[in-house]
Amino acid sequence: MPIKEIQVQRFSVTSKRSFDEVVAALHAAIGHTDVRALTQEISQSKNLAEMETIIHKVVDPSGLMEFVRFDLGDVVRKEQPAAPRSLRLVAGNPLIMKEMVKRVPDAGSYAPVTILIDERPDGVHLSYDRMASFLASYGNPEALKVAEDLDAKVEAVLTKAANASKESAAA
Repeated sequence: MPIKEIQVQRFSVTSKRSFDEVVAALHAAIGHTDVRALTQEISQSKNLAEMETIIHKVVDPSGLMEFVRFDLGDVVRKEQPAAPRSLRLVAGNPLIMKEMVKRVPDAGSYAPVTILIDERPDGVHLSYDRMASFLASYGNPEALKVAEDLDAKVEAVLTKAANASKESAAA
């Protein structure tokens, strides 16, 4: 079986804000929906334009939506009650994913993306593995451009959440 080696770039920003403030700011920046209902609506859409309308309603304001979250810290604290908090969000945009997958099918292994928010001694880290680094080795410039645009969106959201004031995080 062939094995493809992929070098991955990790974007990370550290915040001095509390974990709760950072999570609240991130939550406010990306769309939320019932993923099962969305999947059903997409499946029942009659054409691309109808599907785009459905998705655009969900991904505002950043162009991204949360698919699922995993409270990793809660699981670790079952064994270590004082363990720091850690949250993994799976987020993205089905329309962006479509543009990458139609050019590089393996992009479906990486999209939607993972955002990790975790407490460390120096602050709250927001980390993201850049999609462009996953797709660079596939040699498709169109998919790479889509991935770079996605990276810019995600990194802007993470940077804003890390730097958000208490007032904007609560909004």
